[in-house]
Amino acid sequence: MAHIDRPPRDIASMPRGGPDASWLVRRLQTNRPEYLDRNDVDDLKRRVIRSLERAERLFGVHQKAARMALDEVGDVSTPRILELGSGHGGLSRKLLENHPTAQVTVTDIDPTLVAAIAAGDLGSHPRATVREMDATAIDAPDGYYDLVVFALSLHHLPPALAARVFAEGTRAGNKLLIIDARRPPAPLHLVTLAATLPFIGLFPLLHDAFISSLRAYSRSALRALAYHADPAISVEFRSRRWGPTVVVARHAPQPGNRHSDHERC
Repeated sequence: MAHIDRPPRDIASMPRGGPDASWLVRRLQTNRPEYLDRNDVDDLKRRVIRSLERAERLFGVHQKAARMALDEVGDVSTPRILELGSGHGGLSRKLLENHPTAQVTVTDIDPTLVAAIAAGDLGSHPRATVREMDATAIDAPDGYYDLVVFALSLHHLPPALAARVFAEGTRAGNKLLIIDARRPPAPLHLVTLAATLPFIGLFPLLHDAFISSLRAYSRSALRALAYHADPAISVEFRSRRWGPTVVVARHAPQPGNRHSDHERC
């Protein structure tokens, strides 16, 4: 059982390292957008997307995320799963491939991406529904989904909107699974940034990875975001020692149950 750090007075100005972040941690963050967040660098954006797709296939990112998600609904025979920010739908495809009865709603806020997904295999899949949807304003009744998944996207949102993801995800779903970039300890973070800085102008993907690390939320920040969304939300960490941050959030089953951490080694 672990309580949140001192709640921030203004969630919008909370450091990515959490309410009680040190001076160094506060310096190791940025509001600079990634190429993926920009609409004025189409060529660089496409190069990052292609690199990400290759990396996802090489390292089995979607397959691993799908296993994490399906573990959370292992006791549900026909789970309803909502994927937010699905991009090109890679994770949703793996969810459908790995579970014979799962009903998956595939969504993204970008209408161009949604149109592309709808025109492809997911658009005609009998257990998939493709929709345009904002992760901060989920168009679904309370508790409609067994699981809401938001993978590798939370760091793109500023704190106020990230807190809305916690609020909406735990409202529309019984569980909210967030998989996102890990924020390393400040000394290691500083060394890693210094080593990669000379090369970010050469490789667009490295540029975005560099910025992602500066925008990633720490554990204390994630607890604070959940608490700001609703003090009744419990947060459980499923992260392994090396890898992304994996968070399961839900409304606490009983009064007084705040936040708990479980580190899997």
